[in-house]
Amino acid sequence: MIEQEAGARLKLLSSKALCSRQGVCWDSGELSSLVKQVPEHCAVSPAAPRALCSPCPSWCLSLNMVQKYQSPVRVYKYPFELVMAAYEKRFPTCPLIPVFLGSEILGEWKSADGAVHTVERSCRLRVDAPRLLRKIAGVEYVIFVQRNVLNWRERTLLIDAHNETFASRVTVKENCRYTVHPENEDWTCFEQSASLDVRSFFGFESTLEKIAMKQYTANVKRGKEVIEHYLSELISQGTSHIPRWTPAPVREEDARSQAVHQCPSSMVADDPSDAPGPDPEMDTADGHKLDTDYIERCLGHLTPMQESCLVQLRRWLQETHKGKIPKDEHILRFLRARDFHLDKARDMLCQSLSWRKQHQVDLLLQTWQPPAPLQEFYAGGWHYQDIDGRPLYILRLGQMDTKGLMKAVGEEALLQHVLSVNEEGQKRCEGNTRQFGRPISSWTCLLDLEGLNMRHLWRPGVKALLRMIEVVEDNYPETLGRLLIVRAPRVFPVLWTLVSPFINENTRRKFLIYSGSNYQGPGGLVDYLDKDVIPDFLGGESVCNVPEGGLVPKSLYLTEEEQEQADQLRQWSETYHAASVFRGTPHEVAVEIPEGESVITWDFDILRGDVVFSLYHVKQAPKLGPQEPGVRVSGQLIDKSWVLGADYSRVEAPLICREGQSIQGSHVTQWPGTYLLQWQIHSPSESVACSLPGVDDVLTALHSPGPKSKLLYYCEVLASQDFRGSMSSLESCTSRFSQLSATTSSSSSGQSHSGSVVSR
Repeated sequence: MIEQEAGARLKLLSSKALCSRQGVCWDSGELSSLVKQVPEHCAVSPAAPRALCSPCPSWCLSLNMVQKYQSPVRVYKYPFELVMAAYEKRFPTCPLIPVFLGSEILGEWKSADGAVHTVERSCRLRVDAPRLLRKIAGVEYVIFVQRNVLNWRERTLLIDAHNETFASRVTVKENCRYTVHPENEDWTCFEQSASLDVRSFFGFESTLEKIAMKQYTANVKRGKEVIEHYLSELISQGTSHIPRWTPAPVREEDARSQAVHQCPSSMVADDPSDAPGPDPEMDTADGHKLDTDYIERCLGHLTPMQESCLVQLRRWLQETHKGKIPKDEHILRFLRARDFHLDKARDMLCQSLSWRKQHQVDLLLQTWQPPAPLQEFYAGGWHYQDIDGRPLYILRLGQMDTKGLMKAVGEEALLQHVLSVNEEGQKRCEGNTRQFGRPISSWTCLLDLEGLNMRHLWRPGVKALLRMIEVVEDNYPETLGRLLIVRAPRVFPVLWTLVSPFINENTRRKFLIYSGSNYQGPGGLVDYLDKDVIPDFLGGESVCNVPEGGLVPKSLYLTEEEQEQADQLRQWSETYHAASVFRGTPHEVAVEIPEGESVITWDFDILRGDVVFSLYHVKQAPKLGPQEPGVRVSGQLIDKSWVLGADYSRVEAPLICREGQSIQGSHVTQWPGTYLLQWQIHSPSESVACSLPGVDDVLTALHSPGPKSKLLYYCEVLASQDFRGSMSSLESCTSRFSQLSATTSSSSSGQSHSGSVVSR
């Protein structure tokens, strides 16, 4: 009858509704709160009430999914009998729970010896939903049937509840259990689980599901507060102890008169064992269960639904995972990384566990021994903790020769070292949690970029960095609590443009960037680090033992055979282009710039001979044959008839590059059009003022036995929208070069904000 009335109301209300792509109109204004959750193309049809969501499969994905809740163990530090006395105060009404309107006993039964007491109640709960939904449903409250089985002998209370209202459309089940604490018989444990299955509800299935879960989780926390309130009330009234139940002699003629006259025949049981047993979903695979005190102390504050996700995912691992179960802190990180979406977090965690097993990551701290170049030149290490107790890791990236380290130890060794840092970080978080008595699950990284230059943008190095970021994001989520970036130079926006798309949005929000000396004083490092922890090289008082980095000697580089074994040469050759430069025949690369402000970056190694590198802007595009899109390459592109200063202009001063040098640089363009990167043979007697070869040069080149110079190069164009905001904010930053930069030379143009870094 209730459902028929609700359907009639829906037809009446929907006949007044007008739904279109432009919006929804309702003459009373009551529909607006619900329409926000309905896609624009949905229509309310009087003939088909459920058509509201039928054309929207993506919106209704959760309609056939059963929502589940599983609580951790809540501990009352009071005896079971006293907790039961507090629990009974909730009936027949409880002013402390506004949605609980009252209850009445449907039936009651006691065992012959009084050890088992069963009560069945009908409970009325107020519907806390938008007025329109209550109109459609035609009810102001819903009825739940609750069956309690109290066993004084075993000291347990089992509670089963289900909804009676709209039972054919919605199924709600709840199971609760009060038991004695396994380690302290004077304490009481409480657990509860629930499930919600919304099969159909007049087209408002998703809305009902959200309202029900929100209301239920809000009442979960309130339920514990109510029990604690009544416990305090009992104690204040002088009831601080209730004796335990003891069996009393029962005469046979009285055994049959124990049943209360209200008891229906279906509730009579010949043996207490017929009472409902514990919900199997409440049992875990081992004896250890999560309790709320442990969660608050070791994991931090969680909402009831977050606690439920943790309990469910942990139990699933205990039931299905073969091998070592991750620690609760580790499981919680994956849940946070997926916003507590249980299925997504489970998939992410399973992939990570497989990865850890495949690469034996659990043994990494015991087996990993960094190669000598890493121990000497990797400028990173742990250094006390921040003001919140998080372990502090310092990385002096600007002082580190990333290209030299890659060539000395290989990419895999660098990755292993980064993984060992993350493993050590998790271990230190556990230690700090014990030391400070509060949950610490992440660490802080202080990233010093003093000395960062174009050498750090060496393409294979950037690719390796992106791979490391991907591995860490997938397997160590939510481990970075804060990243403090100090002394960021002007080249930093270019690096940031390359790596930021691969960093999770939640992680990027934890970045704090300081250019120049902005990290000093209020609002700087002192807001996050104690003064006696700030390292001395940043003006602090603490002596920092982190290695200072520096250039890696070429004598430590891997041989070509070792690089081939590491498969590095193939990876680098896939990124870089090889070129031969003949005397009198320069090698030139044309780059098209569609708009005025873009950044041209280059990186090349001189394998043989000395060359002169220049950058030109041409007024008219050179004649080119079919080329690959983007960067176009040819032996010589500048026409012999062109005049320097009239047909084309030099925008970068000529740079002499010696054999064995690595050169990285960038140029911020001022005009659109074609830019030419040029390499030509260097001769001390030749002038580099003009790039056009003479007749003698051409004849010499034709009769040369072979190429005079060889190089590997890579160039790339970054669009202005990728760096405009950060570039302007960091443009005024000045960066003093450190010992790494002291061994390099640079050429730059102040107007174009360009320059090249040369290193041996």
